Amino acid sequence: MALELYGHPFAAFVWKPLIAAYERQIPFVFRMVDQEHPENLTTMAELSPTGQFPALVDGDSKITQSNAVVEYLDRLGKSERLIPTEPVLALRARMLTDVFDAYVAGPMQQIVAEALRPKDQQDLRRVAEAKASLDKAYAWLSQQIKNNWAVEDTFTIADCAAAPALFYADWVHSIPDGNLKDYRTRLLRRPSVARTVNEARPYRKFFPLGAPDRD
Repeated sequence: MALELYGHPFAAFVWKPLIAAYERQIPFVFRMVDQEHPENLTTMAELSPTGQFPALVDGDSKITQSNAVVEYLDRLGKSERLIPTEPVLALRARMLTDVFDAYVAGPMQQIVAEALRPKDQQDLRRVAEAKASLDKAYAWLSQQIKNNWAVEDTFTIADCAAAPALFYADWVHSIPDGNLKDYRTRLLRRPSVARTVNEARPYRKFFPLGAPDRD
């Protein structure tokens, strides 16, 4: 039975398992979760406490939360592992994954969420606070990313998290020139990331702040 990945190709946290599956060369069936696929909406509501994607179904195994899905996929692939076997590097990969999720993707999504509200209900103070949080994260990460990838020169789960977080964050609050911006460029050239970006292109019209004419 084929693996089933539930989500939407434009969703940042769905990019993480997509990139992981492409990196690890794992075949899967993508189950689109949207109003045109009500059966998948129903299944997703059963798989996740809040109905939020992604989720992975592998026979009797049902996994939700993007990082758990990535770690599950990492057990199945044949190429280099996304969780380093060396404990210290594995810890750093997981730590940076959490940083990208909480301090880059989190504020980015807060800015997007405000843009989705009616104009008279938008809280500009929250937007300013989110941008200030991004500035702090950008500065810290620019000091951390010194090699090709987040954890030395090996592509890991941290890079799976960084790709969508930095991709969309730069759309809502530009990343300054320097290490972090260059790292984002390298990520977008990675075949697994480029494939994920291309698959999401048809949905850019839904970006509430107006998708820029660039990646």
